[in-house]
Amino acid sequence: MGYAEFIESKKIIEVPTGHQITLKQINNQLFDFQKVLVRWAVGRGRAAIFADTGLGKTAMQTEWAQQITRQTGKPILILAPLSVAHQTIREAAKFGITASYHRSQPDDPHGIIVTNYEMMDRFNFAGFAGLVLDESSILKSHDGRTRTAILESSSKVPYRLSCTATPSPNDFMELGNQAEFVGVMSREEMLAMFFVHDGGDTAKWRLKGHGEEKFWEWLSTWAVVIRKPSDIGFDDATYDLPPLHIHEHILEVDRPAPGQLFSLPAISLTDQRAAKRESLDDRVNALSAIVNQSHEPWLVWCHMNAESDALGKSIDGAVTVSGSDSIEHKEESMDGFTDGDIPVLVSKPSICGYGMNWQHCHNVAFVGLDHSFESFYQSIRRCWRFGQTKPVNVHVFLSDVERPILDNIKRKEAQHNEMSARMVEHMREFMKRRVFGMQAEKSEYVRDVAEGQGWKIHLGDCVEVVGEIESNSIDFTIFSPPFSSLYTYSNSDRDMGNSRTHDEFFAHFGYLVKDLVRTTKPGRLCSVHCMNLPTSKQRDGVIGILDFRGDIIRLFQSHGWIYHSEVCIWKDPVTAMQRTKALGLLHKTIRKDSSMSRQGIPDYLVTFRKPGDNPCPIAHTHESFPVDLWQKYASPVWFDINATRTLQYRAARENEDERHICPLQLDVIERAIEMWSNPGDLVLSPFTGIASEGYTAVKMGRRFVGAELKRSYWDMAIKNMEHAVSTQHDLFSPQESQGGDDE
Repeated sequence: MGYAEFIESKKIIEVPTGHQITLKQINNQLFDFQKVLVRWAVGRGRAAIFADTGLGKTAMQTEWAQQITRQTGKPILILAPLSVAHQTIREAAKFGITASYHRSQPDDPHGIIVTNYEMMDRFNFAGFAGLVLDESSILKSHDGRTRTAILESSSKVPYRLSCTATPSPNDFMELGNQAEFVGVMSREEMLAMFFVHDGGDTAKWRLKGHGEEKFWEWLSTWAVVIRKPSDIGFDDATYDLPPLHIHEHILEVDRPAPGQLFSLPAISLTDQRAAKRESLDDRVNALSAIVNQSHEPWLVWCHMNAESDALGKSIDGAVTVSGSDSIEHKEESMDGFTDGDIPVLVSKPSICGYGMNWQHCHNVAFVGLDHSFESFYQSIRRCWRFGQTKPVNVHVFLSDVERPILDNIKRKEAQHNEMSARMVEHMREFMKRRVFGMQAEKSEYVRDVAEGQGWKIHLGDCVEVVGEIESNSIDFTIFSPPFSSLYTYSNSDRDMGNSRTHDEFFAHFGYLVKDLVRTTKPGRLCSVHCMNLPTSKQRDGVIGILDFRGDIIRLFQSHGWIYHSEVCIWKDPVTAMQRTKALGLLHKTIRKDSSMSRQGIPDYLVTFRKPGDNPCPIAHTHESFPVDLWQKYASPVWFDINATRTLQYRAARENEDERHICPLQLDVIERAIEMWSNPGDLVLSPFTGIASEGYTAVKMGRRFVGAELKRSYWDMAIKNMEHAVSTQHDLFSPQESQGGDDE
């Protein structure tokens, strides 16, 4: 394809797989904000609605299912947590929607069928037009059996809807699994495109600087995240929640550990488990005394079987739901509490803490806590949700030595609220555009040029700039390309680093390589600075090394270049270890399993020659290039490159730039230009950056032409070129960095 067509193909665009409906076609009992979300999700075909508890996900998902089955004439399957299935059917009936519950696929499935996740292996998804995941946070387990089964079985279902409360804003694995379910991108592709490991913890990912805005925009193409209707422009008046009161019951349990004079906070998990066992009777007795004096419904949460057993015996009329109970007992107990037949329900958050609507109850108690803020939040939200008419009282019973658990939950709550607000804020305008069909503003691609004595630098796409250069006019080219990594340089689709995959990067790079061979004089050279790239388990599936250098060589050869030579540039593995915390470089890996230990990754300067005879030989005298100098340059490994001798570049960096952006070392550029060009020759760098190559070329009496896509770098490059001209004979000017940043 042509280059313009290729750039257009790189854009992350919405590809609807559904059909269009009007608001008038949607159930009139839905609120206005629910109607527009249903219309958007039906039009999208495969979508996610991340709406906070009580915003009517059941109404929206059943109306979505009704619209799809009406359009296709085929059945829709809704997967829901235990007992939520029955609740879904009851809620649908309130809106005039008929749904039926089945534990296995009926002989003639039709309409809307609801079942539990536990029963999904009894259904053939291929026979359904649409699939709804109710409480789809079940996909959070990125390597779990249920998650894998859902993703594999749903891949052939045309319509898919994921519904859950607002996901944890820093749980990017869950978002990756959601994206994979709706069919927009695999989790691995998402991580490679938008994320990077932070420090040495390979389980933690963060958004890359320039990827942040692109990520939220991409997320808004297939998901809506709302905590309240005003997030997409509607009125919140009917969604104000009653007050929430959390009562902390901190019990002083004076049972010091062996060898101690008094009790201390339980810091380690082992200490905390021991403290829970020690304080069990005190906590159960304190809670029971309050509940037994009440004549109102109570929802009591515990975390250990021993707590559940003790509570069942101590609280009058309490019914316990445990993991070992039969499905029938679980369903009957949860339905009984819903209907008011059971006054007190005792269970674990992992069993009953998701999906249920229990606004009839406004008394909640925790007779113990673990460190999961999500479990704590979801358990409270069973009662404190839209539709609740009374203030909700939450009682937390802990011993004094268990206080660190509560403190940790409070810390996570503050972090969750802050990050959730930021996530919605990032997505608000994007969501409005998608939901209401508004067009996004397009950023313009701008060209400019600056020139001075012996140099010219274009602001623009290097492929287009080099495409305009006269054939057979360049004497020598030297540059460091993007290292096949996304959104670390700019957010432009013209940036080669902004590629979904390794293959897309090289497809983009190929357009440049083709024109480089055209513009270069016969017999002349092009030097590429590069390194091989480490791979990661989450993003690439394996921990290893990607042969980036070899792929560059093969690309150049495919466009007619001759593989001329290469030199390995030594890098200090200790510095690399301190910067990246790479598993293979850590000394502890040697002690744990040295089969995962590896050497550091060096840089390379790989040089290619255009076929043909050089019309202007590059001849050196013995005085200008003595034997001892040649022997140093001819070494296959350069051990003496000063990694910190680079142009000062802080002024060109922006807040969103990633830390690895670093100009090519001046030592390397000087040696290449000295060896492979004549004074007065024209040197090209298609990735000019802040003009390290141009700065060096002009100071060494060459001419320079370059291209730079990022304006802040282009502006800095102009200043550096002007400085180079004014100090043309001083190769060690103060503007060169001698102390150096690491990458």
